[in-house]
Amino acid sequence: MAAAFTPDVDWMGVHPSPTTPAFTPPPGSVDAHCHVFGPGDEFPYAPERKYTPIDAGKEKLFALRDHLGLDRNVVVQATCHGADNRAMVDAVVSAEGRARGVATIRPGIDPGELRDMHQAGVRGIRFNFVSRLVDPKPDDYYRPLVELVADLGWHVVLYFEAADLAARWELFTSLPITLVVDHLGVPDVTKPVDGPDFNLFVRFMAENENVYSKVSCPERLSKVGPPLYDDVRPFARRVIETFPDRVLWGTDWPHPNMKQHMPDDGSLVDLIPLIATTPNLQRRLLVDNPTRLYWED
Repeated sequence: MAAAFTPDVDWMGVHPSPTTPAFTPPPGSVDAHCHVFGPGDEFPYAPERKYTPIDAGKEKLFALRDHLGLDRNVVVQATCHGADNRAMVDAVVSAEGRARGVATIRPGIDPGELRDMHQAGVRGIRFNFVSRLVDPKPDDYYRPLVELVADLGWHVVLYFEAADLAARWELFTSLPITLVVDHLGVPDVTKPVDGPDFNLFVRFMAENENVYSKVSCPERLSKVGPPLYDDVRPFARRVIETFPDRVLWGTDWPHPNMKQHMPDDGSLVDLIPLIATTPNLQRRLLVDNPTRLYWED
């Protein structure tokens, strides 16, 4: 019998009619951070999840990709699915080469399962340190998982908040693998872009050439809100202009756990030329960097 899931009462559904962007992404552009949720009756949500979303499956994701003028997706395993990667893998396979995946794995995983996911298009694993979403583990939990995927040429996606960077500095800087940080390390954008907190994140990238950053989620970081997210843009521009070959962009669709507003994904695309201000920077952000990381084996 199919599982029945009731979304959280305060769950915000995706924008019903995102605008068509005025900005035209260059050919080959990648949404390098998005998710699929269920549908729960086909791909059940994890018993240990800390939220229950509204279903948002692959068909809606691919329709949005086309509407926004993008060509490819990187589908990141959603925490509501735990380490059951079936919904993510199904979306990647269904995209017929136009998507790659980032999985969640746990100790004891069968190496054959990793090889199968690689064949399907998975190219990374994600470590989530945000305690409101998961239960973070001690540092020694993560190192063996890195060893499992290093030989496959995969990378590790890190989701942490700004306060976690100093606490996990030794772990992060010791991992001998490519790292991709979600959402600029979730800075406090009420603080100066050249202040000590964000300078630590810039130092992290400067001293560790294996570190990439996603310049994603202004809607999640901003205190002033849409449509232009003025308080977030200086942080994104600083990272793009300082590390143009190690930045990625993504929508974060379907925008889990938003509480104040649901962003218009078309407007998010229109922010790109405001943070990557030249065609060269736009191509590196949207095409060259994600292609090198996800499609060049």
